[in-house]
Amino acid sequence: MKILCVIDCLGSGGSQRQIIELALAVKEKGHTVSFLTYHDIVFYNHILLKEGIPINCIGEKNYLIRLLKMRQFIRKGKYDGIISFLEGPNFICEVAGFPNRKWKLVVNEGSANPNIFKSVKHIIYRIFHVFADYVVANSYANMRIIRTINPFLSKLKCKVIHNIIDFEKWQPSNNYVPKKDGILKMIVVASHQYLKNLNGLIDALSLLTEEELKKIKVDWYGDKLTEPYVDQSWIEGKKKIDNLKINDIITFHPATNPIMNKIQDSDVLGLFSLYEGFPNVVCEGMSCRKPIVCSTVSDLPELLSYDKNLLCDPSDPETIKKSLSYVISLTGDELNRIGRKNEDLAKEYFDKKKIVSIYLHLLGK
Repeated sequence: MKILCVIDCLGSGGSQRQIIELALAVKEKGHTVSFLTYHDIVFYNHILLKEGIPINCIGEKNYLIRLLKMRQFIRKGKYDGIISFLEGPNFICEVAGFPNRKWKLVVNEGSANPNIFKSVKHIIYRIFHVFADYVVANSYANMRIIRTINPFLSKLKCKVIHNIIDFEKWQPSNNYVPKKDGILKMIVVASHQYLKNLNGLIDALSLLTEEELKKIKVDWYGDKLTEPYVDQSWIEGKKKIDNLKINDIITFHPATNPIMNKIQDSDVLGLFSLYEGFPNVVCEGMSCRKPIVCSTVSDLPELLSYDKNLLCDPSDPETIKKSLSYVISLTGDELNRIGRKNEDLAKEYFDKKKIVSIYLHLLGK
């Protein structure tokens, strides 16, 4: 099959990582794969180019002209199937099918933003899903939102497919030593915006005892450390950190590719978002045999329900603090036990071969 993958850009986001993993796996199966984007952000370009996957970017700023140009590109491509990620690209691909099309279209939803219900634009985007062959969400929580917005969607075209993980790549390090020097190393991988809840993490750290603060270090890897910022979350967070004098506890780093080595070297992965679709980095952390301290968002409460001490309410710093205190208190053996449980769950839910087969089945129907 000749397959086109459509997304806004190839930046450092989780959706970008997912569509790239999917494209690489589809190409391994012998299919012809190419990309179409409309923002020239090249964080992951080298991965695709190395594997001989072409990237086409229509960098048009005018929304209407961009839509028309991308529609023309898609209709001339003679594709057998199109896979799109994120609401803007999904809408463009659905409109490109008017008045008729011969290709199969699978659109992917990755956001569980509760504000979707308050936005006419976001609602319209989901209404247009009736023009796709299949609508894929990476969590049941997200699919419930989509079907609430668009009750006209047939159950048959709605599929929950969890994130794809390449276990040949994402695996534990043989050299990992838990709590080296008695310090718990936590890694957070998230862009800097309010929804990632840096403020909640800082407030929780400020509630720890002096003895606990001596036993934890947080390394936050994410883009938007420089202008143009998404919002003022990082600026405000830095000021609060300075005022609380906990600069030696939390360190900020730019988005790093590859991030796997950083995750492998950490003791635990943290995610404190106010909402998520299904966080890709959690899947990767689990695959690397790491405990996850995370918000009760998306399907995570069900997936990680075996140890509720690791789950927290992102809007309540006290519950985040309790989770941090708990994970700080764990021994190396206990961290390893939880990590092995997560690795087993990851292999059950995020297997690349199984997920790619499902996508190819949808495109080939």
